[in-house]
Amino acid sequence: MSAIYNASRRDFLKTSALAGGGLLIGFPLPGASRLAQAASRFSPNAYLRIGSDNRITVICGLSEMGQGVHTAIPMLVAEELDADWSKIKVTQAPADPAFNNPIFGMQATGGSTSVRGHWEPMRKAGAAARAMLVAAAAAKWKTDPADCRTEKGVVIHKSGKKLSYGQLADAAAKQAVPAEVKLKNAKDFKILGTEAKRLDTPAKVNGTAKFGLDVRLPGMLTAVMARPPVPGGKLVSVDDSKAKAIPGVRQVVQIPSGVAVLAEGFWAAKQGRDALQIKWEDGANAALSSAGVFRMLAEGAAKGGAVSRNEGDVSGAAASHRLAATYEAPYLAHACMEPMNATVWVKPDEIEVWAGTQSQGPSQGILGEVAGVAPGKVKVHTMYLGGGFGRRFAPDFTVDATLLSKISGKPVKLVYTREDDMKAYFYRPASVTRFAGGLDANGKAVSFSASVASPSIMEASGFMKLPADGVDAMAVEGIRDCPYDFPNLRVEYARREPGVQVWFWRSVGHSQNLFFIESFVDEMAAAAGKDPYEFRRGLLGKQARYKGVLELAAQKAGWGKQLPAGVHRGIAVAHSFGSYVAEVAEVSVGKDGKVKVHRVVGAVDCGMTVNPEIVKRQIESAIVYGLSAALYGKITFKDGRVEQSNFHDYPVLRIDEMPKVEVHIVASTEPPGGIGEPGLPPIAPAVANAIFAATGKRVRKLPINVEELKQA
Repeated sequence: MSAIYNASRRDFLKTSALAGGGLLIGFPLPGASRLAQAASRFSPNAYLRIGSDNRITVICGLSEMGQGVHTAIPMLVAEELDADWSKIKVTQAPADPAFNNPIFGMQATGGSTSVRGHWEPMRKAGAAARAMLVAAAAAKWKTDPADCRTEKGVVIHKSGKKLSYGQLADAAAKQAVPAEVKLKNAKDFKILGTEAKRLDTPAKVNGTAKFGLDVRLPGMLTAVMARPPVPGGKLVSVDDSKAKAIPGVRQVVQIPSGVAVLAEGFWAAKQGRDALQIKWEDGANAALSSAGVFRMLAEGAAKGGAVSRNEGDVSGAAASHRLAATYEAPYLAHACMEPMNATVWVKPDEIEVWAGTQSQGPSQGILGEVAGVAPGKVKVHTMYLGGGFGRRFAPDFTVDATLLSKISGKPVKLVYTREDDMKAYFYRPASVTRFAGGLDANGKAVSFSASVASPSIMEASGFMKLPADGVDAMAVEGIRDCPYDFPNLRVEYARREPGVQVWFWRSVGHSQNLFFIESFVDEMAAAAGKDPYEFRRGLLGKQARYKGVLELAAQKAGWGKQLPAGVHRGIAVAHSFGSYVAEVAEVSVGKDGKVKVHRVVGAVDCGMTVNPEIVKRQIESAIVYGLSAALYGKITFKDGRVEQSNFHDYPVLRIDEMPKVEVHIVASTEPPGGIGEPGLPPIAPAVANAIFAATGKRVRKLPINVEELKQA
């Protein structure tokens, strides 16, 4: 175990890419294999059970973190099953390869992949079950299945005879699973595309929903940890005598990531942790500062790096007017409302884990390696997540809880305080991008270049590597795939590593890169003397879906129409995770520099929609999250230490700051795109561009600096 105890987080993540295991019920597509049948239910595949009481249970392998998958995934099944929505319930699946995300190839939730990845598999699961129920009814009636139809949980013969799905469950279980099924045409949908009520809402309203922090086990100890105050720091010594004197404290345990106090409850554990007298060696990052980070990144952006995209000849483009600008964005914390936590019980030959996690599949491999058991012996209970945003894809909290349970011999709930969570070093990367653009005498854009400098999320993740061209796809996304018709275009990436662990953050590279590019395109429009909406529209002749959302947002916002005195508009458009979103922000700036966002109008083309109400809520949610970051969000370092600790110095949007939000959905027959993240990237540039319209001042750094906007 010593090699495991001393492995880094990155090593744990590498393990996850290689480890498999699990119960032998996996299959590549719904219908290719069956679970064992219980006498009282029909389980044609891993995703669905129909009981003799007509209750239909959809088993969802994805994590519910507020984004609505515990409703959207059952809707996919129910549509093809022709189920009665009032009879549908959802249950969380165990960790098992049968529930692998088709896009990721492992059981994990993120990247706005849930509906995109399960659009066909879950519908096929429902269609296969429906075909078996029809076959069972036809056999009972001794008729041709073609003479039967289904409607709201009932098989109906052309003569008018009816049998409910519950009545047919036993017989359907004996039918052969169809190798191929025909899916419905979208024009025949009865559930998909409707605003069906969310299945997880009642439990969250009545208090029965269980989150990670709600877990209680007999004999459980609660752990709170002290970690190095500087990234990469090491423990020198610890005096735990005062901690052990606190009533309720049972153990003080050292593990590679720090020192944990285990107690009979959270408060005793926290008091014990705070009483520890620890000496740390700060190491190579002792002098780490935000100023130094941005100097390093600015140097990288100025120098340039690996070529990500190169079309035409940027340096040789004839331009009568040239402009350049440098943009920067800070490290950001995820700031989930429920701080990180995990409960783990390491038993002699298996592990049980209770956690709000986005990565059940990888956890089996990682935690099995940590505790020395086969991955199939790691049982993961996925709890509701009190916010994820990518943070709960990381393994740190589950790894440490596993180590502490292994050492103590007891079930252990590891809890991060808000301050622990804020200083845990899993941040969105800081980034700097240098742009240059060229315009001809008529104000037409003739050249565009971008040099991006940031750490590599691919390398930091531990399960990806930079490709041979040296370009981190996540570092340049949103810029490399620039949709505008620039005849000469070049994008470069310069990797710089200041020494801070970086991680996936809601919308990943798009979150900062769309602020960068959409702000600079606005600068080009101003330099050309053109309306920013019309300037963009003129460059999107080859991009119908981009153009569609841009036009819809502008129309619904009343672009060009007069606003109240002091209120100005800004616009931005983005594509991310398979969906297109444009947003118009209406903003005023006070004499004190304070920014007020009054209204945001969004247009989204996410292909075919499962539940329009969930789509709207996710766009609204992304706007809140993105506005919080644009107005306030930053993690800064001084003398190697994070300066923020809680919501008093890492604020989020308050209710009185919330703008009115309108969301308009483009009717589409395209395959579904993601929706959890695409609403975030356009909000910061839309607000920044409105600030320019209001003040004539460009916002090139986030968060927005009120002092720079004060009026003389």
